[in-house]
Amino acid sequence: MKKKYMIIILILLIGIGSVVGYINYKQYSVKKAVEDYLLNEQNIDKEDIEELDPFIANLKGDKNWLVYVKIKEDDKKYYYYRDSKTDKVLLESYILNGKEYTE
Repeated sequence: MKKKYMIIILILLIGIGSVVGYINYKQYSVKKAVEDYLLNEQNIDKEDIEELDPFIANLKGDKNWLVYVKIKEDDKKYYYYRDSKTDKVLLESYILNGKEYTE
C-alpha cells in the first residue's frame, strides 16, 4: 500500500515540476526574444532598459506570454509578445498617461 502512494506522489511531483518548468521556459524565452529585439532591431541600449518583466497575461495564443518593458526617459509602458508563427516580436499594447493603446 505504501508503494502505491509513493508512486502517486512521485507522478504528481513530476507533473507539477513539468508544468512549472514549462512556464519558466516560456517566460524566459519570450523575455530573451523581446530583449534581443529591443537591443538589435530597436537599437535601445541595455542600460536604458529599466524593466523587462515576463508574465502570464490570460490572453489567447501567444499573447498569453507578455513582457512588460519600461525604457528610461520614456513615459510609455510597453507590452510585447513573440508571434510563434512568424517568429517575430510584436508590440501588443502600450500605456501612456493611464490610457491603453493597442497596435
